[in-house]
Amino acid sequence: MSFELLEDEVIEVILKEEATKALILYNDDYNTFEHVINCLIKYCEHTELQAEQCAYLVHYTGKCVVKNGSFKKLKPIHEALLENGLTAKIED
Repeated sequence: MSFELLEDEVIEVILKEEATKALILYNDDYNTFEHVINCLIKYCEHTELQAEQCAYLVHYTGKCVVKNGSFKKLKPIHEALLENGLTAKIED
């Protein structure tokens, strides 16, 4: 494999990791509005109003993008939401 080809692959990996991703929160039947709102404020740094709006969107539509950013930035937030019993996923 040539150096140039390897360099192109490394650049592609870096760009994928830096690309903007979406952290999506999904509805479930067991978490309270209060718990979801508190988690969004604590881990996503939402204001109370933002967290309430997201909680209602999740409840009525089934999901809501709660944070955008690189995979590296979203991963710890995603893990914190999962550890707190929420259903979330990082998507492109």
